[in-house]
Amino acid sequence: MAARIPYLRLAAAVATFAALWCFTPAADPSVRLCGFHWLTGRDCPLCGLTRGVFALAKGHWSQAIHFNALSPLGFTMLFALVLDAPRLARLWTFGIAAFAIYGILRLSLL
Repeated sequence: MAARIPYLRLAAAVATFAALWCFTPAADPSVRLCGFHWLTGRDCPLCGLTRGVFALAKGHWSQAIHFNALSPLGFTMLFALVLDAPRLARLWTFGIAAFAIYGILRLSLL
């Protein structure tokens, strides 16, 4: 049973990537699901991250960076979650700190 776990994680990563590659969210959604955006009218640190991750799966780097500058970090964090590598656990600590700093800069500079 334990020997199957790496294969299941790899299958989950492949399925996640396939889902990201097959679907494309609207570039400019008519309805935003972000509660922060509803309340303030400003983008939060995570606004555009979903669209950016979908763009990265298709290889559209400039479009992903346009949606959210930390899209590559979010993409890496997503696969670190699926693959559950102990070394990548530190990535989540760094990633959360990076998103917090990015959010402060995004809110103060806009």
